Amino acid sequence: MNTGDAMDAVGLTNVRKVYGKRDNEVVALDGVTTQFRRGTFTAIMGPSGSGKSTLMQCAAGLDQPTSGSVLLEGHEISELDETELTKLRRDRIGFVFQSFNLLPVLTVRQNVTLPLRLAGRPPSRSRVATVLEQVGLAQRKNHRPSELSGGQQQRVAIARALISEPAVLFADEPTGALDTRTAQDILALLRHSAQTAHQTIVMVTHDPVAASYADRVLFLADGRLAGELHAPTAESVAERMTHLGAFADDRPLPLPRLEKSRGGERR
Repeated sequence: MNTGDAMDAVGLTNVRKVYGKRDNEVVALDGVTTQFRRGTFTAIMGPSGSGKSTLMQCAAGLDQPTSGSVLLEGHEISELDETELTKLRRDRIGFVFQSFNLLPVLTVRQNVTLPLRLAGRPPSRSRVATVLEQVGLAQRKNHRPSELSGGQQQRVAIARALISEPAVLFADEPTGALDTRTAQDILALLRHSAQTAHQTIVMVTHDPVAASYADRVLFLADGRLAGELHAPTAESVAERMTHLGAFADDRPLPLPRLEKSRGGERR
């Protein structure tokens, strides 16, 4: 088994993903090579249809590339059977999707701890309390999803992803349903997880402000890497996205709502 660079939590080499056949062929990823280092926070951005979500799905082992190599936590995913891949995702990977995927009959606490229970790992009361406090849901732990707002349901999904302390967390538009203040808190939490818990965060977003919390931004266009930006600011990300044509339909740019200091805190 090729374990790749030990510093990389995820590595993609010449990854190509094609949907359909012949005249209906759509190339979603076209020879993408990149790495996600341990303990880093990376945002993936690009125009609509650029391959952002496909890249994340292939990197997370949720979709198999047509060709190329994906190393996830030292495992070549093409060499794993479905049972092995499921175990790897359960034990080492966390996910936050645009759809919340909460079970309506379970409370907030039960939804958050479900992955641990399915893995046969009794949840620690203190760990559960800490995570619920971090996402601002400590007072709603006994509520069911139908009693929560969309933003609160998204926070439950984020807490569920964090509870097992995954080595890699993949997040698809994690702040899309949140108000500005809550979004700031969640993004700061993700950044903190990378810096202190050495977790690897991979986030797809369309928001330059959200991307500015990351250590690095990867830009995609037409299924190919179109550059990257280190120590990004909301302004520099918005400018790069404008050059890629993401905001070329005369809509106003999503300019930053707040400034960010070098330490990543808002002021």
